[in-house]
Amino acid sequence: MTTRVGFFPHNNSLFVLRHRGLLEQKLDDVTWVDLRELPAGPKPAVREGLPTVHADHLFTEEGYDVIGTGFTPPITGLGQGHDLVYIGISEPRVENGRLVAKAGSGIETIADLRGKKVGIGHGSWQTTLLLFALEKEGLGWDDVEPVDVGADAADLFLAGEIDAWTGSYPELTRVEQETEVTTLIETDGLFSHPSLWFTRRDFAVERTDELVAVIESLQESDARTVANPREAAEFFVADAQAHGQPASVEAWEHALAHRPFGIHPVDEAFLDEQQHAADLLFANGLLPKAVNVRDAVLPAVSEIVEKSRRAAV
Repeated sequence: MTTRVGFFPHNNSLFVLRHRGLLEQKLDDVTWVDLRELPAGPKPAVREGLPTVHADHLFTEEGYDVIGTGFTPPITGLGQGHDLVYIGISEPRVENGRLVAKAGSGIETIADLRGKKVGIGHGSWQTTLLLFALEKEGLGWDDVEPVDVGADAADLFLAGEIDAWTGSYPELTRVEQETEVTTLIETDGLFSHPSLWFTRRDFAVERTDELVAVIESLQESDARTVANPREAAEFFVADAQAHGQPASVEAWEHALAHRPFGIHPVDEAFLDEQQHAADLLFANGLLPKAVNVRDAVLPAVSEIVEKSRRAAV
């Protein structure tokens, strides 16, 4: 049976693994599915809901069995009623990005964002970061004008078409080189912002050998990235150039060298953060129903991840 693995650049670990061929050494039949080439599905207005593509394609014929994303997509999937299972998480990535405005713009605090345009990659960890930041000031989704900026985020920010931005590296590197920014809130202290991986329950329960192979290959590939981030950076630059986008090996190397790699079992602190985010998303009208994130925990999977983690040390 074919093991179908989803990948795209925003999950650095799976993206690099796809280019290294390590999983193919453990499994005879592997198909890599580029999320960017799949149907995007309906995209609700930024005030009305969240994109569901990441979790949806775990259940489509052209999709995949395993995917890795940022913080928000598994919550979105659970809100759609999908029977998901967490595979594991990275260590915190709090240095990966933060909420910024241009220096001298008059926006100095989160409270100053009331009525302002805030650029986010809607449906990603950036949606959660903004919600958490607003909550600290007693504000909600309706108090700002969230703008889904996608790949044009840095250019829109530099052009002044958005007032603030949930910027992340390496894009934030270029912005900091071109203009001075004011940090409105750091990710550190707000939430842990890990990478994470998840699957369908039937795959986790019925195809354990394949899941073990994916996890072990990710651990091996991540260890190589830690040892040589420049090698991994070259994969991202080649992909960006193939898609007609500018990219710098140095910027990607810096970004990867400052991110955690390796998979850990989900823990209570992470699940508490996920539940808090799920509750906020529902309260602000972005999820169709309330969810219990602990429904997506399978202890046997956590045991597999912990065993692979110890073997990789």
